[in-house]
Amino acid sequence: MGVMAGEDIRTIKSPTAHTPAEPGPREAQGAGGTATRAWSTWTMRLLVVGIVLAALNLRPAITSLGALLEEVRDGLGMSGSVAGLLTSVPPLCFAVFGVTAPRLARRFGPAAVVCAGMAAIAAGLLIRPFAGGTAGFLAASALALMGIAVSNVLMPVIVKRWFPDRVGSMTGLYSMALALGTSLAAALTVPLTDALGGHWQSGLALWAALAAAAVLPWIPFVRERQAGPAGRAPVREARAPEQGAGEQEAGAGAPEERAHEEAGAQGKRAHAEDRAGAARQQAPARERSSAPRPPGKHGEHADAPRLRITRSRTAWALAVFFGLQATAAYITMGWMAQIFRDAGVPAGTAGLLLAVTMVMGVPLAFVIPRLATRLPSQGPIAIALGVCGLAGYAGLYLAPAAGAWAWALLLGVANCAFPLALTMVGMRARSGAGVAQLSAFAQSTGYLISIPGPLLVGVLYQHSGGWGLPIALMAGLMIPQMVVGVLAGRDRTVEDEAAAN
Repeated sequence: MGVMAGEDIRTIKSPTAHTPAEPGPREAQGAGGTATRAWSTWTMRLLVVGIVLAALNLRPAITSLGALLEEVRDGLGMSGSVAGLLTSVPPLCFAVFGVTAPRLARRFGPAAVVCAGMAAIAAGLLIRPFAGGTAGFLAASALALMGIAVSNVLMPVIVKRWFPDRVGSMTGLYSMALALGTSLAAALTVPLTDALGGHWQSGLALWAALAAAAVLPWIPFVRERQAGPAGRAPVREARAPEQGAGEQEAGAGAPEERAHEEAGAQGKRAHAEDRAGAARQQAPARERSSAPRPPGKHGEHADAPRLRITRSRTAWALAVFFGLQATAAYITMGWMAQIFRDAGVPAGTAGLLLAVTMVMGVPLAFVIPRLATRLPSQGPIAIALGVCGLAGYAGLYLAPAAGAWAWALLLGVANCAFPLALTMVGMRARSGAGVAQLSAFAQSTGYLISIPGPLLVGVLYQHSGGWGLPIALMAGLMIPQMVVGVLAGRDRTVEDEAAAN
């Protein structure tokens, strides 16, 4: 990650590299550049740590519950339908609260919203096992899921804003951490519950500690609004040539530079003004032709017009793709362990099988975004993931216990449609503002689409007395997921489509 920061700093400092050497100012500028370089490196590394820790916390609230769903149902007296409602709460909260994330980010800054989201996750996970009754359990779960929802939406925005040239690799890192947190919660919740005395309340509450730890790296960024500390420093560096040699740095209070300016002649000041005028004339062209970069003091949202995102067919295709993959993911996280347990697999092994399904996302979440960014269309990846899902559901229907590990692996590959969806969000919009709108629209609409899925599985399971119909439903949803994945993967941007319509 230090290499990333170094590359950003070299890019930002390049305008000053061509200026004529001037002993006094150049020395002071070198000292200031060293401080900026150290500060930028520190903030970029801390931001990467914050992204990883935040991603680790975006699924344990769900998969830890899936591993102990039978115990929670017995403890709270839930029916299959109510349990289905419980597994539908995550997409409902993501749809309701996710749409508010861009507005909150414009007002408070994305980092502050993510920090508050991590705090909400910690509070919800700590409260819900001891809330008493189904209603309190649902309310505390909703609090945690509210924090997950806003963080879900803002992670692609933060990646696009701070790492505009590394969307694929940073999305892969974030998705890999998300998959790791998902699998760890699935694998460790049952054994940790046994180690803590066998009480499901303790097994669920312990994941609040991980969320509390994720709050810490975001605290230094809370007071930043649209641009973070690393974003403001580059803007200041880039503006320096326009203000004349030494004026920006002298205002910062460097004593060597002030002494040099006092001893300087009028000719040197005129030379600096000539250079500043040339820089101002070239600035508009540079800004128009430059690649996406971190926002200025007031952020991208201050200048970018709001898109009519609903006029984009690609945005709708991406939203439906997001919704169908979310349906499969939340059915898997909420019910797959129970499917294996009903087939005679022990509870601990069922949790490990769920963990295997989730951990497949760790390597593939890094590979798939990088592969997707190199392809002109991401449709073939969506088809390949759907075929793996169909094979996994077929095996789960025919021989759930005999081939349990194979079906878990195949369904784990199919669940990697999530990092593919996140990558396409970053690729289908040109600007950070466009990514924010597309991310909010795709995720909020997608989660609305996914709400009935887990609930319907619970109802079918209760009334049919088995898993045949629910598994058939899951397999059937893979077909439209592949179709809209091909449509969403076409090489176009929502800005162009919205403007054309």
